[in-house]
Amino acid sequence: MNKAALIEEVRKLLAGDTTRVAAERATEAVLAAMKRGLKRDGEVAVAGFGTFNVAKLPARLGFNPHTRRPMRIAAVKTVRFRPASELRARS
Repeated sequence: MNKAALIEEVRKLLAGDTTRVAAERATEAVLAAMKRGLKRDGEVAVAGFGTFNVAKLPARLGFNPHTRRPMRIAAVKTVRFRPASELRARS
């Protein structure tokens, strides 16, 4: 499912005379709130769905696949998702 399909699904779930624009605004608002929560608190937990948290990957040594020469890969922050048991049961 891509973002456009997600917006369409939100529109269907809201039912009634909900427009695509209103569904898009609602979806964007939820995603923006999640981004802000991750940045501020480092974690967003949605009951029955799962937990998103910021993880720090340390710097490490890798290699260039074309030249096979070693190279240093910088440390980065990434987002990890741990599904709730309810979501795992549905999958």
